[in-house]
Amino acid sequence: MITGPQGRHISDGAVVVQEGIIKDVGPRAEVEARAPQGVARLRFPEGTLLPGLIDAHVHLVLDAGADPVSALQDTDDVDVFPGMADRALQLLDSGVTTARDLGDRNGLAVRLRTDIAAGRLPGPRILAAGTPLTGPGGHCWFLGGEVDGPDEVRKMVRHNAESGVDVIKVMATGGGITKGGPPIWQAQFTTEELRIVVEEARRAGLPVAAHAHGTEGIAGAVAAGVDTIEHCTWMAPNGFEESEELVAGIIAKAIRVCPAASPDWRGFARRFGPERAEEMFGRLRAMSQRGVRLIAGTDAGVTRAVFDDFVSSLEFFQHIGFTPAETIDAATHEAAQGLGVAHETGTLRPGLRADLLVVDGNPLDDLQALRRARLVASGGRLHTPGPRR
Repeated sequence: MITGPQGRHISDGAVVVQEGIIKDVGPRAEVEARAPQGVARLRFPEGTLLPGLIDAHVHLVLDAGADPVSALQDTDDVDVFPGMADRALQLLDSGVTTARDLGDRNGLAVRLRTDIAAGRLPGPRILAAGTPLTGPGGHCWFLGGEVDGPDEVRKMVRHNAESGVDVIKVMATGGGITKGGPPIWQAQFTTEELRIVVEEARRAGLPVAAHAHGTEGIAGAVAAGVDTIEHCTWMAPNGFEESEELVAGIIAKAIRVCPAASPDWRGFARRFGPERAEEMFGRLRAMSQRGVRLIAGTDAGVTRAVFDDFVSSLEFFQHIGFTPAETIDAATHEAAQGLGVAHETGTLRPGLRADLLVVDGNPLDDLQALRRARLVASGGRLHTPGPRR
């Protein structure tokens, strides 16, 4: 049983779950002796129990197909929603018990979050960002979050907060899937506008996630004090432009970085160019070695970023030098810290949500064990994964 973090484990462990909460954790003989009479027992003597996985970056409204944006634009909300529910189930089958949705349309992810929480649909707990803020004609404008100037920025953050979101998402730079939008490296907001985003979010008690590929956008996000930076690829008009000062600022402000490595990150490297891709990957490796805390996310929904292959995304962390224990942390404890939910999930200890994953084998020895999910529990609701698709 991996209790976490840092690979902490018990060779023969057990947990007691009551009403969706972990009530007891420890060596199996001791826990069984303390367990209430008549409690149902599930045994997996050849398996490993660990905290449920956290995917910190998904887009449930997108279908991961060849042109997910056009597919979304050509489909109304009534028909989009069942696909979102199916994709949430794929995440759960993969051992994901918490997923942060960083951009939907018309509050669909908030609605799905509510249906899953109420037990009407199976799926992981969803932390929903609602409509991401973007500039006029900016990255993901088709989701409805175009704003122009400080007043509109403030109004949109307040609107999202009032709609019940769990996190505010801002597109600090351009992005790759928006045809005709600004270049991926180009900043979409001033530092002052980003500060307004954070200020309004804090007033509502919400964290802020900033999509930022370009160095200028990263600088604005760091200055504003966001909670997570998504991608953080240090792109500039003529290549890459990393800043040691900004890296130091990320560390000092305890900002988590989610590379959002697609399950198809190897294919991306081939298409992008192996040398350029390795330069980008090397920057993330160096940032981690300096003390930047990386968390796991898949960008599921964009082309080739499927919802049922989280382990391939986790292999990216091994590629940049993470041990299996560090990789598991990036998808459990560290991700929970970055998303502001470590008081609820991310480790196995009494008082936390019963977000659990049982797999065949030991992922501390071989991460591939995570592909063999036997049982998943999100908030104590038991789910047996279906056959891989």
